[in-house]
Amino acid sequence: MFGDMMNMMGKLKETQQKIEATKQRLDSVLIDEKSNDNLLNVTITANRKIRSITINESLLEDKEQLEDYLILVLNKAIEKATNINEAELAAVAKEGMPNIPGMDLFK
Repeated sequence: MFGDMMNMMGKLKETQQKIEATKQRLDSVLIDEKSNDNLLNVTITANRKIRSITINESLLEDKEQLEDYLILVLNKAIEKATNINEAELAAVAKEGMPNIPGMDLFK
């Protein structure tokens, strides 16, 4: 019984390390999102950190339009990043979880 417990703890530690490694890797996964007319481009990481924003000159003349574009494009980029992030982390967690009755959180 004790050996099983130690084995399980080792597996959980290994899974935590894999999760950390995955999070670091997701920092280098870049998502490019742009407005339909290409006037605004945003690049964020799969960890949802903004890397760059490129704004076309024409948008600088209309503050409200620029604000709308930023909200729309950033939200789309964040949604894509979140999907990638959650899928990657869930895969690592599921792969590393020992089969404990009642602990099927990741299904």
